Amino acid sequence: MIECIPNFSEGRRREVIDAIAAAISGVPGATVLDIHADADHNRSVITFAGESGAVGEAAFRAVRAAAALIDMNEQRGQHPRVGATDVLPFVPLAGATLEQCIALARAVGQRIGEELAIPVYLYEAAATRPDRIALPNLRRGEYEELRTAIERDPARAPDFGPARLGPAGATIVGARPALIAYNIYLNTGDVRVAKRVAKAVRGSSGGLRGVRALGLLVNERAQVSMNLIDYRATPLHRAVELVAREAAAHGAAIVESELVGLIPEDALLDAARFYLRLHALREDQVLERRLAQVTSEERRTDDEHSLFVGRQLQQTTAMEDQMETSWKLMIEALGASAGELADAGAGESQARTMLQALGRELLALAGQQADAAGGRAAARALLLVAERAAKVAELTTGLSDSGGEAASAARLAQVTALSAQARSTSLLPQLPNEELRANFAQEFAAHARQAAEFVARLEPIQPTPSP
Repeated sequence: MIECIPNFSEGRRREVIDAIAAAISGVPGATVLDIHADADHNRSVITFAGESGAVGEAAFRAVRAAAALIDMNEQRGQHPRVGATDVLPFVPLAGATLEQCIALARAVGQRIGEELAIPVYLYEAAATRPDRIALPNLRRGEYEELRTAIERDPARAPDFGPARLGPAGATIVGARPALIAYNIYLNTGDVRVAKRVAKAVRGSSGGLRGVRALGLLVNERAQVSMNLIDYRATPLHRAVELVAREAAAHGAAIVESELVGLIPEDALLDAARFYLRLHALREDQVLERRLAQVTSEERRTDDEHSLFVGRQLQQTTAMEDQMETSWKLMIEALGASAGELADAGAGESQARTMLQALGRELLALAGQQADAAGGRAAARALLLVAERAAKVAELTTGLSDSGGEAASAARLAQVTALSAQARSTSLLPQLPNEELRANFAQEFAAHARQAAEFVARLEPIQPTPSP
């Protein structure tokens, strides 16, 4: 899962913002999570997420829509910008890595440059040069200065696309971890106070690590606009406390604050620990987190159980296949033995003829076992095997001049009849009524008993004498 948070240089015309959002949501698999529009900044931030392919396609379509609807020659606002789609960051979420986002950013950036003829600069983790890692370096002078600098200064040549600006300006594409975009309003209309506070907070001027800040005048109120690019190194509450302290030094105070886009839940928990003095707060004490944890554990247990059941079914199926193969081989062996005894000329002519017929019939029945459809058909095919096995036992025990071959065939016939009876126990419950089930059971038992009685007449096998 990858998140994309493009910033567009339009925050006043709702129809334009909606058209760009529609271009994103029109891609299957891309889900719009949040839309934040600011008329004073004349800027909107749309957050969406999905799998890599869907997010990349949605990002391209959003840039294309913005380029058609926003003319940078006419755009004015408080926030620094260089293009209709000013910045296009990709952020790894569950199951994704920063390396995947880097590859996606470069692929989408190249496509924007080649297909839309929009200059593209790569930043943050996707940057190809150290001086382009930080976003402010690429926004220097904004759209107005970049119009001439891109053509005259080789250091400002884009990574992709033409070295000239059209009405859509340029787009800065990159990959980064999640950040917090956070604005604080002060109870003063003096923008100088906001600028001084921003300078004290900003990491590049000796303030807090991983914090970028600007002092702006928004709707006649001083605003400290911040990006916390590493909220784990500098938690949100620490930035708020420093803003409050610096503002107080200039006779101002915090009135309210706002989020731009979405915020990681961990950042809110850190703030709760600080302001509520819940220093020992555990994540599983938050109701929603605990419910999610339990649900995840249950889902994992269900998945493991399903996997176990699946493996057991595979093993059972394999065992059943092996048993079915062994059963067919047993019938075939009995049929072959009957045929061989008949061909050997053992016994009377009538017995040999019957053995030949039984041998052929058993060989045919071996191929019908797995093909029998339905409980009754399968039971009938199995009963024929038991009946023919009992008959083979009867005939072979009467062959006195065939030696051990006849005795072996008789015993194999008994085992076949008994096996048929055992296999019937899984088929009989499928029969439609109790009477039919009882009749089949009696016939299986009778054939197994007959085969056993005939084999019992054979001479007992004598053990080999010890030397």
